[in-house]
Amino acid sequence: MIPTTQYAVQLVGPGELKLNRAKPVIPPGPHQVLAKVEAVSLCFSDLKLLKQFSEHPRKSNAIGGLTADTLKEIPSYVPGTAPTVPGHEAVVRIVAVGTKVKHHKVGERCLVQADYRGILTAGSNSAFGYNFEGALQEYVILDERVVVDPEGERYLIPVPEDLSASAIALVEPWACVEDSYVTPERRTIKAGGKLAVVVDSDHKLKGLVEGFSPAGKPASISVVCADGTSKELTRLGLSVTSVASAAELTDGSFDDIVYFGTDRRTIEILNDKLGTNGIINIVTNGRKIGTPVSVGVGRIHYGMTRWIGTPSASASDAYKTIPVDGEIRAGDRVCVVGAGGPMGQMHVIRNVCVGKPDVTVIAVDFDDARLASLMDKAAPLAKVNNTRLESVNPKTQPLVGPFSYNAIMAPVGALVADAVKNSATGCLINIFAGIPAPVRHELDLDTYIAHGCFMFGTSGSTIRDMKIVLEKVVSRRLDTNRSVDAVSGMAGALDGLAAVENRTLSGKIVVYPMLHDLGLTPLSKLGTVLPAVAAKLDHGNWSMAAEKAITGT
Repeated sequence: MIPTTQYAVQLVGPGELKLNRAKPVIPPGPHQVLAKVEAVSLCFSDLKLLKQFSEHPRKSNAIGGLTADTLKEIPSYVPGTAPTVPGHEAVVRIVAVGTKVKHHKVGERCLVQADYRGILTAGSNSAFGYNFEGALQEYVILDERVVVDPEGERYLIPVPEDLSASAIALVEPWACVEDSYVTPERRTIKAGGKLAVVVDSDHKLKGLVEGFSPAGKPASISVVCADGTSKELTRLGLSVTSVASAAELTDGSFDDIVYFGTDRRTIEILNDKLGTNGIINIVTNGRKIGTPVSVGVGRIHYGMTRWIGTPSASASDAYKTIPVDGEIRAGDRVCVVGAGGPMGQMHVIRNVCVGKPDVTVIAVDFDDARLASLMDKAAPLAKVNNTRLESVNPKTQPLVGPFSYNAIMAPVGALVADAVKNSATGCLINIFAGIPAPVRHELDLDTYIAHGCFMFGTSGSTIRDMKIVLEKVVSRRLDTNRSVDAVSGMAGALDGLAAVENRTLSGKIVVYPMLHDLGLTPLSKLGTVLPAVAAKLDHGNWSMAAEKAITGT
């Protein structure tokens, strides 16, 4: 029996959340499905929406992928200042379908991929829990024209019945973690792209063509030089435009920039010329920049920009330092900064379980209680997987480098600078936290280049990532429930979001919308509040048995 009203958390303005106890349950239209939310976990990204509301790039109007008339037919499409329902880490069950629905059926249990990358907004793309209502409610309308991409791939991924709702809902944040390790990196100058080449008067062009992609040469090359480089490239049959200075290059427009030189001011100018997904290559020919350089560290995460360099004279040598992806390697000494928080815990648990030989993971956090909680969860896994795991609170003990891999959980530019300072040769720097896109920070690029470091970052996840993590969960190689630190019903959802904002809990919070009156309950207090549920925990961790006990299913 589907009710006519439901409990829902609604965001009605910047910082304005309310618990609506009588939000209408809307029957599905012809292309729509109505799904009951089994569980949703809370995310720090929900707070970005909470603070920015209509200014968030994913809350704005969809401008591509669907027509305006189609969007008008979808009651859960709520762009701009319209109230929305947050919550994007969810598992749902389809309870009703429209007459024209082709790809979904009543009774299916589905994991939600929230990132609608085919439906663009002006600054990003549309998303479940943003400009489309999310899962902090009992029932949600999903339109098949939104949740099936043009190739027929479903954003509602079918899942088995023998997993807890919490374990499935947590696949989404785990998939964001997975994405940061498995996303392929471009390792050559882009075929068909826009290339800028800047050659200082005391440097020579070398190894540029050797850095081209096997798929083809760039479509255009803008050259800033003083020694006839343009003629040299023209003789190679390339389309070349000479530009008087680096400052005259168009901002944000280049897929690749290769700079033969070491002038700090030039590098900082070129920072602004790099486009989304662009790579900047600094060829120093054995010379030093000699001073820190202001680098756009925020764009590495949100704009997928990449910085490489070589102390040699040949540009092609720098492309050899780009890894295939962001995966940890055999023998890595991995430093996870901010390891005690919800996402940091996931990075640590993933990396002690990844199965690479001779890996050491150092979990770094300023909160002893968070570190203790993490070690309770991760230490047994590290032992089983023969991985060394250490915890460090820099307030009370020194953090001793160097590290060959850094994963950064806090959106602080200074942490990137520290990672460069403490880098080993070939160090990978995973800027997982979303440092705001405009932020720049001074980095020691001399050390960065000498050590062959590589900074990278990703935002969100793909269906591919979701399926990778889901398979790990189904095969019991990963227990996402180890991330859970507290559970709640709708009565505690607002308190849960406040706990995420104030970082008062070390793990994830799972909300069960069908439980109207359950307040925010940390697992550490479950024995006092709900002893029968606490008895079903798995050595203190959330479990399917505990979920069944609390939900009565």
